Amino acid sequence: MIKKTLYFGNPIYLSLRNGQLVLRFPDIEKNENLSDTFKKETERTIPIEDIGVVVLDNKRITLTTGAMEALLDNNCALITCDDKSMPVGLMLPLCGNTLQNERFRSQIDASVPLRKQLWQQTVRQKILNQAAVLEYSTGKEAKNMLAWANDIKSGDSENMEARAAAFYWKNVFPTLPGFVRGREGEPPNNLLNYGYAILRACVARGLVGSGLLPTLGIHHHNRYNAYCLADDIMEPYRPFVDQLVVDIIRQNYDYSELTRELKARLLTIPSLDVKVDGKRSPLMIAVGQTTASLAKCFSGEVRKISYPDLG
Repeated sequence: MIKKTLYFGNPIYLSLRNGQLVLRFPDIEKNENLSDTFKKETERTIPIEDIGVVVLDNKRITLTTGAMEALLDNNCALITCDDKSMPVGLMLPLCGNTLQNERFRSQIDASVPLRKQLWQQTVRQKILNQAAVLEYSTGKEAKNMLAWANDIKSGDSENMEARAAAFYWKNVFPTLPGFVRGREGEPPNNLLNYGYAILRACVARGLVGSGLLPTLGIHHHNRYNAYCLADDIMEPYRPFVDQLVVDIIRQNYDYSELTRELKARLLTIPSLDVKVDGKRSPLMIAVGQTTASLAKCFSGEVRKISYPDLG
């Protein structure tokens, strides 16, 4: 079952009652002109077990420790946002799998050749998915991208990922000549940043659920990055976010600012239709398949990560 993604952009009080997340609205409760019956009717409950991601985007949100504990116990990713409504913090459970110690050890003991092979698979699928987005956005087959994907060596020693990225970002938005991808760049970078943050949370959640350390990457190794492995494994999923942004641009939205309507579109990312090993499922489910296959690669059970195919 696909887990719910909850977004809270207004003042709200979140607590726990009988395994349910209880939603109460302080502005309504403090209004003396409203009856107690009406106030009670505005209260909402959601089963904790149905929730996968929670986005907190208001300074006046109260989350009790009981609710927080229950959400984390159910492997929910809690995302907090800054005053520009951009995700700035991520909280995950410390223990998400009964075989966690065993899987930590196999992950830590993974050989350099294995990590290089896994990164080769990762970059290849990322470029193939980017090629599919280019064909979708421009109507033309990106034969050079397909060739680069087939030429990737172990560990991507020739940095085909960077070559493909330069071509990709130059062409993926045909109506935006001169677009430059960058975290602080002009829109639609704001949409990409927000979408990638949601995706990153989904992948980190999947890694914890599969008993892996999100910090210990197969390629990324920034000493200040707590989610290096999540940043590795999300690479082939990024084009799904890109395609969603292509659709938003085509539909003539004003994306100069990240409005509530645009955030609602981007918060559908966990439920996007994704194909892995020939079978379709919501992205959040597919991520779990990917991270489970990665754990098996570390343990020596399989040699290939199950990544999504956008083609």
